[in-house]
Amino acid sequence: MNSIDTSTLLPGQVFSAPVYFDGKLLVNGNNPLKQKDIDLLINWGIKTVTTEGGIINKEDPKKNQANALSDESSDNNAQALKKEIIKFTITDVQQNTGPYRAYKGFIEKLAAVFTGIKNNVGVEMRAVSNIGIQLLQDIREHPNIFVDFILGGEVAGHELAKSSINTAILSALTAQELRQPHHKINNIIAGALLHDVGMLRLSRGITEKKGGLSEAELEQIKSHPMHSSKIITKELFGQQEVSLIAYQHHERWDGKGYPERILGPAIDIGARIVSVADAFEAMVSKKSYRNSLGGYQAIKNLLADNARRFDPAVISAFTKIMGIYPIGSIVRLNDTSVARVVNVRSDAPLRPVIQMLINNYGKVLRTGERATVDLLNEKKLFIKKAMDPQELDGLNA
Repeated sequence: MNSIDTSTLLPGQVFSAPVYFDGKLLVNGNNPLKQKDIDLLINWGIKTVTTEGGIINKEDPKKNQANALSDESSDNNAQALKKEIIKFTITDVQQNTGPYRAYKGFIEKLAAVFTGIKNNVGVEMRAVSNIGIQLLQDIREHPNIFVDFILGGEVAGHELAKSSINTAILSALTAQELRQPHHKINNIIAGALLHDVGMLRLSRGITEKKGGLSEAELEQIKSHPMHSSKIITKELFGQQEVSLIAYQHHERWDGKGYPERILGPAIDIGARIVSVADAFEAMVSKKSYRNSLGGYQAIKNLLADNARRFDPAVISAFTKIMGIYPIGSIVRLNDTSVARVVNVRSDAPLRPVIQMLINNYGKVLRTGERATVDLLNEKKLFIKKAMDPQELDGLNA
């Protein structure tokens, strides 16, 4: 086996036999080295590579360099393909699948309810309850899929309805983890669906404003829980418990919330659950005034709360169902491969089940090639970092 100093390698060089580093294949024999291969060695601090062959094309460096440039063009195409695949597989949903059609349908039905409320058209609480009942049934059948939709569901428009559906999904899963009774879960879902309905009573100039809010505008925003509560009780004739969830969902565990600065356990458990779900949903959703956070960063923010805004027991339950790397998160592994989280486990939150998207040689894996890996069983692999799907420039960093 011949040892070659990494510093002597050039793009376009071709070897008569495979080239290895640390026991891993760098390039096959008769294939030209690419600049990205050399960059990989440099980034990893690899000083030497090994091969049973030798360089076979020293005599025509110009041709080699031309081949290398051609390969670089292919690399650029591959990089673009990586971005497309990652953007698509954030959701891994197709519009012809049953769960996705159902998810989109829930958003459209709730949007119709909101339109009726905004236009003072007769809307019954039963319409909201029916959405909640069917939503809970579908969540129980496909919990992971519906969580995936939250991080990547590309449903255009109906922002208030989409946010409310997402909050209801997360609230339902958290309420189940906290062993709430069935009737309570139904009320929590209804409260989540309607928690921000009071926003319809505020001017669009405030709710859609891209810049900072004035003190007066902020006070108007803070009035939306009261509007939500009144809509539920006086217009929809909903249950008091549902109204209470909407009224209290901005109260804080430390007593510094609004509208009544209620402290700790005095806040309704449903409102405490919706508060956490609403905060997570807001962080992972793109807003007019900022980009979304990744699921991992949103979970980190919740865990850093330290019993100021949120009930610690609810945060604990929420983290168990979502994991440190929520379903749908794009992660980079210690071998430079890229994957998407497809399942989480409460007993090992740092070692979820993943689906490979790009292997450790930089190959984009297409449908049918993407192996599912349980990191609990693959001890040599671990998540090195969570990737922001909106910023993919660091794929080869």
